[in-house]
Amino acid sequence: MSTERTEVQVRPGVEADLDALTAIYNHYVRETPITFDTAVFTSEERRPWLLSHPEDGPHRLMVATDTDSQGVPGNAQRILGYATSSAFRPKPAYATSVEVTIYLAPDAGGRGVGTLLYEALFEALADEDVHRAYAGIAQPNEASVRLHERFGFRYVGTYREVGRKFGRYWDVAWYEKDLQPTDL
Repeated sequence: MSTERTEVQVRPGVEADLDALTAIYNHYVRETPITFDTAVFTSEERRPWLLSHPEDGPHRLMVATDTDSQGVPGNAQRILGYATSSAFRPKPAYATSVEVTIYLAPDAGGRGVGTLLYEALFEALADEDVHRAYAGIAQPNEASVRLHERFGFRYVGTYREVGRKFGRYWDVAWYEKDLQPTDL
């Protein structure tokens, strides 16, 4: 009996990924309270979001793909998920803070993909002028809490009933991670 083996690779996101990234995000819009968006997006509507995450600088997009272990030419890489660092708030004094997120394809959980994405994202940010990372986690979401705590995030507070989706209110727990020591 042969089993298909896959290898997960993480790389910067590119414009060719837009349709797959939009499909992953739309799953969370339609099916979960993990994002507070309530209407699905077209790829064109998501293009500005993708373009706001270049391959360098503090705002990054890392994509996890799987490929078959035999490396057969022409086989498409399937996107398993993505991680981003984005502007925390628009005011200039917040420039050294980022908000980080991870979204996985519905069948990609439990394989260590989130860990690989965050390892790559934080490695990419290591040489950037970024002091803190923040993550807002809609509750309940134990898997996300565990992932963030494993990466050194610490709980700082909860916004109670801050979002309404699917006919109910949801809390968001906030976590922060030091990325660079204070040296002012």
